[in-house]
Parts: sequence; structure tokens; C-alpha cells
Amino acid sequence: MADVLTPMQRRKNMQNIRANNTRIEVILRKALWQRGYRYRKNYKNLPGKPDIVLTKYKIAIFCDGEFFHGKDWEVLKPRLEKGSNSDFWISKISRNRERDDEVNKKLLFLGWTVIRFWGDEIKKNTNVCVRVIEETIFDLEIDPE
Repeated sequence: MADVLTPMQRRKNMQNIRANNTRIEVILRKALWQRGYRYRKNYKNLPGKPDIVLTKYKIAIFCDGEFFHGKDWEVLKPRLEKGSNSDFWISKISRNRERDDEVNKKLLFLGWTVIRFWGDEIKKNTNVCVRVIEETIFDLEIDPE
């Protein structure tokens, strides 16, 4: 499957992909702020530099893009195998998925609760995502270890 963009268009497209303050992060942060939750963003003191951290409750929240974090990997991987530069992308996304697992384990070991949302979840169901976070806070307050 050939790329529909020219190499220059693809380059410009890839350069505009952000690591911090992505649209999905901003949507979720605004919703949390409106509900009165205060947080740290891109918290460097924790493994994986979580996108949103509720330090008061020891909750680390990640807002993962579907492509780069390999959502529905069993479907995506065969599609990538047919595309251009497939070895690069399969290797990159596989490593991202492994790193996500490693970060989850490190945070859990440190006593943190990890919540991961897909970008589409945040965009389409922001209130549901906030509810998940609030239920987690509620559960932690009821059963503090």
C-alpha cells in the first residue's frame, strides 16, 4: 500500500505530532479542572512521565494515541505489514507497547494507580473518562492501604 502523501507532506505531518499538550490531554485536563481536580502535567518525577498526575491520590493518567500505542494491535499489525517502511513501524509500535507495560509495572510497584485512556475515548466520552477517574478516587478514599 503506497503512501498517499508525498515525502515532504509526510515529513511535515510527522513533525507536527506532539508529545505534550496534545488535544486529547487538553480535553481531559479541562474537564478535570472544571470538576475541581488539581493535577500536575507531564510529571517528570515518575516513570513514563504521565500526562496527568493527581499527586494527592497517587493516580497517574496516560492519554494514548491509538496509532502510536498500538490499539487493536492484532488488526493494526497486519495492515502495517502491507504498508511502506513496515519493519520500522512494527518495531516502533511494539516497543511503545512494551514500554507502556513496563511503565505500568514500575508505577504500580511504587504504589501508584495507573489509568490509561485511548484518544477516541477521551474525545467521544470525556465525561465517562472523568467518571472513571472519580470512581478510582472514591475507591482509594474508601480503602486506603
